Amino acid sequence: MTRQVGDHVVERLREWGVAQVFGYPGDGINGLIAAFGRADGKPAFIQARHEEMAAFEATGYAKFSGGVGVCTATSGPGAIHLLNGLYDAKLDHVPVVAIVGQTARSAMGGSYQQEVDLQSLFKDVASDYLVEVNVPSQLPNALDRAFRTAVARRAPTAVIIPSDLQEEPYEAPSHDFKQVPSSPPSLPSAPTVRPPQREIERAAEILNAGSRVAILIGQGARGAADEVARVAELTGAGVAKALLGKDVLSDELPYVTGSIGLLGTRPSYELMRDCDTLLIVGSNFPYAQFMPDFGQAHAIQIDIDGTMIGMRYPTEVNLVGDAKSTLSELIPLLHPKPDRAWRLEIEQNVIRWWQTIERQSLLDAKPVNPMRVVWELSQRIPDNAMVTADSGSSTNWYARCLRMHGDMRGSLSGTLATMGPGVPYAIGAKFAHPDRPAIALVGDGAMQMNGLAELLTIARYQDRWTDPRLIVCVFHNNDLNQVTWELRAMGGAPKFEESQTLPDISYADVARAAGLAAIPVDSAEDVGPAWEAALEADRPVLLDIRTDPEVPPIPPHATWEQMKDTAEAVLRGDPGGWHLVAQGAKTKAQEIFPARDA
Repeated sequence: MTRQVGDHVVERLREWGVAQVFGYPGDGINGLIAAFGRADGKPAFIQARHEEMAAFEATGYAKFSGGVGVCTATSGPGAIHLLNGLYDAKLDHVPVVAIVGQTARSAMGGSYQQEVDLQSLFKDVASDYLVEVNVPSQLPNALDRAFRTAVARRAPTAVIIPSDLQEEPYEAPSHDFKQVPSSPPSLPSAPTVRPPQREIERAAEILNAGSRVAILIGQGARGAADEVARVAELTGAGVAKALLGKDVLSDELPYVTGSIGLLGTRPSYELMRDCDTLLIVGSNFPYAQFMPDFGQAHAIQIDIDGTMIGMRYPTEVNLVGDAKSTLSELIPLLHPKPDRAWRLEIEQNVIRWWQTIERQSLLDAKPVNPMRVVWELSQRIPDNAMVTADSGSSTNWYARCLRMHGDMRGSLSGTLATMGPGVPYAIGAKFAHPDRPAIALVGDGAMQMNGLAELLTIARYQDRWTDPRLIVCVFHNNDLNQVTWELRAMGGAPKFEESQTLPDISYADVARAAGLAAIPVDSAEDVGPAWEAALEADRPVLLDIRTDPEVPPIPPHATWEQMKDTAEAVLRGDPGGWHLVAQGAKTKAQEIFPARDA
């Protein structure tokens, strides 16, 4: 049989080490789908329920594997559906390659069925590399460059292949004018980028002079956890974490203050409020109001991307370099601080915070306190678990209540903050590490948006995972809860039930219909045993936990204006008004009156 362009694409993916491609078929990629059929599952075609989910699964795979995620979709509507997942990859700096079909070349420009200007559609999301292949000899260079660019730029790339071209005989580029060859597939090695020595010395001088040092880390510090810990020990610093960096350092380290920002912890808020020196490592945390006041702290930033440096806080020294090598050069220049009063204060704040979280989590609610859901998980979660969080009020509990330890990994849509990636991320994570348990913490809004359909994907592919545990935990409160609280706290508007209330269904029943195990929970005493049963199961499990929508995600820095606006929402007739006041008062009281240290 003649080797077609589609066969070459699939073969080249195999040479790049791609084990699976997440996608959905359509006639714009029929030639490619037929080639997958001839490839004997190498790479495997993983059928999502929707192209957006395929892009999320590729992004989740890339986040948890450290490799390149690959997704594919047909022309027109399929290509359009990829966009949200690809933007998620772009904004979180994740390497994903999208292979997209297009109308046959003979029909282009004729307003043909499903013809969309894909160059214009993808020119922003795939701005680092976007190419349409129009002759066979453009391959393999076009595909190879898409992979190399995705890795080098930490970004999504897109290769558009018209449908008729996919079925043409493949011809390699010749050694001729206007032909572009390629090299055997090999990913570029991670660059070792080191700032000038004088700038490293200036950074050391600032850190040595500071008496109350704070460190903020993001996902860019993931390969430098040991070095961050060493700097923290030498300087007596506390370490706060942006959400994408939540899994970089263990929360069992006594100086790790946890997440920062609106979803952050009180120790992180106090760390930034009281520090006189700030070191930012691999983070693009955008909310300046949660950083020290301008002029309060001398600041240093380390980031491998010079375009993202010096823009979140007025930093005096900007070190463009990879975190590991830059910190390794900095560490020998740091002097141990003999006065540990600042460190002791940080550690005491952290102890009090976890005591507060426990008390808040164990408060009664109607029917289940959502904080308790994650607190109970945190007591039982394996050291090698992979946790995904969706966007919504459940993200607060992931950020504040889940203690990272061991080799745990976690991620979410950190910058786009889109609803919907929790379940497909977990699917991508399972393909990245089929021998590790995955847990998705998802609100019922995100489940109704797209998570329910992906339960079918989980059921279909569970036999491919050596550890079959994939737990989807649904926070079932029949409310688009994060927006409800934003309406209350930021504008004093009562809950608008037409926009905020969700249809009530049994997620457990849907999961069983899809072929999964399911455990419904509607009492606080059953939450811990439900987690134990799910973690001991020999198959994927959905936990359908009915939670109280009026447990407030109170930020550690709640302002008078926010509290006043929430009170006004009650006075204006919020349907859950007096219950939310009672829950809010109980929750905040645990923070106001901390347990005394022994």
